[in-house]
Amino acid sequence: MLDSVRGIWGRFLDAARGRTRSGGERSAGAQRKAGAKRAHNLFEAAAAYVSACAEDDQDRMEEVAGWVSPEALSFGVNELACRAVIALARERDESPRAVARALLGLPSA
Repeated sequence: MLDSVRGIWGRFLDAARGRTRSGGERSAGAQRKAGAKRAHNLFEAAAAYVSACAEDDQDRMEEVAGWVSPEALSFGVNELACRAVIALARERDESPRAVARALLGLPSA
């Protein structure tokens, strides 16, 4: 069950990491590695926060929490959770409700 989540999350992180896109445009990760200073958006913050939480990296979680307001981070984490549940539900051909309950270890309703 978690292998599916890890696979989807891994593909998401690979897409977000510093790879050069067609036309020479750098991705957000490549800009960050090159030392470019820019504001973080709430979805970047949410992705970084959730990945740090999954890796139990408290220092990274605290750093990321300062990128955006707590309300924005909460919204981004919620949006990420919704998208992940929907993606898993489609992959498993199950309802989002059943997938969410299974991820949390709750009995079927």
